Formats: sequence, structure tokens, C-alpha cells
Amino acid sequence: MSDITAERAIPEVPPREASYLTATTGLASWLLTTDHKRIALLYMAAITVFFFVGGAGAVAIRIELFTPQADLLSADAYNRAFTFHGVIMVWFFLIPSIPNILGNFLLPLMIGAKDLAFPRLNLISWYIFMTAGGLAIYTLLSGGVDTGWTFYTPLTTAFSNGNVLAAAAAVFVSGFSTIATAVNFIATVHLQRAPGMTWFRLPLFVWAIYATSIVMVLATPVLAMVLALIFAERAFGIPIFDPLRGGDPILFQHLFWFYSHPAVYIMVLPSFGVISELITCYARRRVFGYNFMVYAILWIALVGFLVWGHHMFVSGQSLFANLAFSLLSFVVAVPSAIKVFNWTATLYRGQIIFDAPMIYALGFIGLFTIGGLTGLFLASVPVDVHVTDTYFVVAHFHYIMVGGAVSALYGGLAFWWPKITGRLYPEGWARFAAIMMFFGFGFTFFPMFIMGYLGMPRRYHVYPEEFQVWHVLASAGAVILAFAYLLPMGFFAWSLVWGQRAPADPWGATGLEWQTSSPPPEDNFHSPPVVEHGPYNYHPEHAGPPAMEREQHQPQGRQPQGRGS
Repeated sequence: MSDITAERAIPEVPPREASYLTATTGLASWLLTTDHKRIALLYMAAITVFFFVGGAGAVAIRIELFTPQADLLSADAYNRAFTFHGVIMVWFFLIPSIPNILGNFLLPLMIGAKDLAFPRLNLISWYIFMTAGGLAIYTLLSGGVDTGWTFYTPLTTAFSNGNVLAAAAAVFVSGFSTIATAVNFIATVHLQRAPGMTWFRLPLFVWAIYATSIVMVLATPVLAMVLALIFAERAFGIPIFDPLRGGDPILFQHLFWFYSHPAVYIMVLPSFGVISELITCYARRRVFGYNFMVYAILWIALVGFLVWGHHMFVSGQSLFANLAFSLLSFVVAVPSAIKVFNWTATLYRGQIIFDAPMIYALGFIGLFTIGGLTGLFLASVPVDVHVTDTYFVVAHFHYIMVGGAVSALYGGLAFWWPKITGRLYPEGWARFAAIMMFFGFGFTFFPMFIMGYLGMPRRYHVYPEEFQVWHVLASAGAVILAFAYLLPMGFFAWSLVWGQRAPADPWGATGLEWQTSSPPPEDNFHSPPVVEHGPYNYHPEHAGPPAMEREQHQPQGRQPQGRGS
């Protein structure tokens, strides 16, 4: 993969008429497109809507928990609020966000392909996703569901007063979109690589999307199966989980978590790929231990299927099973620790540039490290028994899934925004938003570790007064976090109208996606690329002038002062 150095001239920006954004016009050209880049933007629009819908549930929850008594929501309404928040955020935001937006846009560009292997299937997967989203919105409008996002039986099958079948159908249908997208990504990586793009020349983001796609294909059918069983028992009375008629409610937990723990890595593995791209670019160094990073990604994807039982330490399973799942949970933490170590080693003696994407990446490492370390607490059976179903679990989950995945999503959008849109955003505002997201997240969720360890149970909207100070801190932090989430949407939208035109490679990065125009042409490249080097071909002597000199001379076409920084 040819490196872009200070000595190499940046390709001139082609006329905007040549870009994928303007190749065809009209609403039909977007709704019927098979261009992976346009489909990525369709996903971005849809997922942003679901982010606001799910976020509304979080706002209602934090307002209610500001005081110890029920001031805003009744017990039933509170159950429906946190359930809908979880369902929307997990299956309609966290799982599809990075793969369907950044993965769809970047995967063909990064491997030198013109499009995904199955362009029509890619468009169909978006329509399936929108159908599932419509079912989810119908569930909300028809009264919601009160089971929690995990759909535990026998509540879902016998006792729930919510619209369980519609919610289960929404998640069931979304799984078909997930599987279609994953099959497309796997086929593309196998079949569409440019000449010279061998397996160990693939960028780590491609490896992360590839491993995530394997997990999607293997795990998602299990979720579809267990949701179908819920439908069969609730709608037709077939005794699958009812112990009074020979069923087994614990069977549901085994099936659900066999999917849902690998689903954790569906959410976080793509983040690992994004962070690897950001760290190496803004440290101006090759990724430390590239091969180990690849093996760690694949190891996480494999071992992630073997640790579902650590969610069930208090379900009555045998002590031997608890011991085995505890050990495996510690084992799966090793490759994650390798990745954090290698990112840190990549930073060592690097020419670090603290642009917004890098700040998001550093924030991710901090939040993910806290989430990972507290995961070791939950992997220990005695501690897990103490904090099960408390806010300690809520904090851990959000540090990994939300703090990690959302930081990576925003960092990736900031990094590749010039490539997606051809416009530069105001760097100063972007840095401010990245810093605010890190501190806002800490103020929101770190108090939950404390109150959870002290015994505050999750899913309660009325609580003892001694926990109020922690809830007030969390709700105040949520206000900061909300501004940190909304601010980038503002300056990204501003850049579309007033942002400076972006050169092909504003950051001095080395990937194939930076060797085409910004935004790319409809077929991605003006001439077919040929890969001659491994990824991340950075060298200290070629890393460009120091940060202060870069600000003055802008050898790569960067002009922060013109971007409102």
C-alpha cells in the first residue's frame, strides 16, 4: 500500500460533478441506489433517528431518577421506558452503527474494490432494517413493552402486559438485515481485494469488520430462534419455557446469552478497528504488533462464544459451570488487554497530533480500560453474586458499549468526514466535543459503580434517599453527555454548507481510501489501485514537520484557521 509522505504530492480535488454524491440526482436515485457509499449514508440517517428515539428513553429515565420518589413515571411506564431504551439502542443503534455506516462506506475503499460483492443485497438489507425499525416504532406507539431488553421468560411468555410480539418481531426482522450485511462483507473481503492486497496487508479496520461479520453470521440465527420460541409460547401456548408444563425458563437464558455475549463484540470489535486507524495516523507510527492485533481480533471473536454463562452465575447453574465460565471470562480479557497495550506502545515516541479523532481515540482507550477492568470483577463469581442486578452492571455495560462504541463512532466520523462529504469541519469545536464526551460520560456512569456496589438495584424508579446524591451526579453528567453527542451533529451539518473543501488526504494517512478524491467518484477510484506495501507505512523521518510547524505551513492542505478552530 503506497505511503503518503510529505514528499508525495496530494492528488488534486476533482470537480464535484465526479463524486458519488452528484453522479445521479433525485430521490429515486438514493432510494434505489446500489452504491455502497450512498447506502452508508442511508444507514447514517436512519440510525441517527433511532439514536434520538432511544435517547428520549434515557432522558425520561434520568429525569425520573433525579428524586427518590416517582415524580414523572409510574412503575409500569418506567419499565416500558428502560425497555424501549435498551431495545432501540442495542439493536437499532449500537449493533448496526459502525458496521453499517463506516463499514459500508469504507470497506470497499480500503481494499481497493469498486463496491461490495452484492450491491443489491446491500440495498435490500437497508430496507429490511427500516422495516424492523418501523415495527419497533409501532411497538412504542402501541403502548411499548415492559420486559426489559433481555426479554426474560416467563415474564415475556406469560405475564407481560406489553406488546411483546411486536417488539420481538422487530428484533427478529432486524437480524435478517444483520446477516445479509455480514455475508456481503465476508464475500467482499474474500473476493474483491485489489491486486497485492494480501490478508496481512489488510487494514485493522477491515480485519475488525471481517471478524464482526463472522460473529454476526454465526450468532444472529440463535437470537432469531429464541425469539421465535417466545412467539410460539406466547401466541400459541406451546410449553417451551413454562416449568409447570415441562418447559425450562433457564433454557431461554442460555440461548439468549449465547447470542448476546458475542453481540457485545459485534458492538465493540468494529470500534477496535476504528481506534487502530486513528492511533496509527495521529501518532505517525506503524501499529505496534500488527500480527498480534489481528490474532487478538480473531481470538476475541472465537472465545466470545464460550463465555455466555458468566451472565448466569445466580441462575442456579452448577458450581463447576460457574468456575469454567469464570475462567473463560478471564481468558477473553487477554486479547483485549493486548490491544490496549499495543495501542499504548504505538503512541510511545510517536509524533502525536491531538486533533479531534485522536482525542476521541484516547477517550475510548480510557473508557474501555475502565469497562474492561470492571468486567474482571464481574467475571469473579463472589463479586458477581454481590453486584448482580445492580447499577454496577449498568455502569460496566455502558462503559464498554456506549462509552467505547460511541466514542469510536464519533472519532471515526470525524476522521473520515472529509472523505465522506468532501468538507472540513471546525477543528476547535470538534476537540471540545471530544473532551466533553469523555468527562460527561465519566460524570454520568462512574457514580453508578459506587451506588451499585453499595446495593442500589437496577430497574427501580423508587429508591432509598441515601442513593440520591449519586443519581443527581449521574443525571447532571447526562446533561453534559447529551451536549457532547449533539454538538458534532451541529458542526458536521455546518461543514456541509460552509466547510472548506477537503483535499484527498487532509491527515497524511496511508490507507487506500485516502488515495482517491474527497468525496470519492462513483466507482471509488479514478484508476484501479495496486498495493505494494503493508498497511500503516509510517516512518518518523516521513511523518511530516512537528505539530506547530504543521499549523503554520499546512503541507497536507490542512488549514485549521479556515475551519473555525
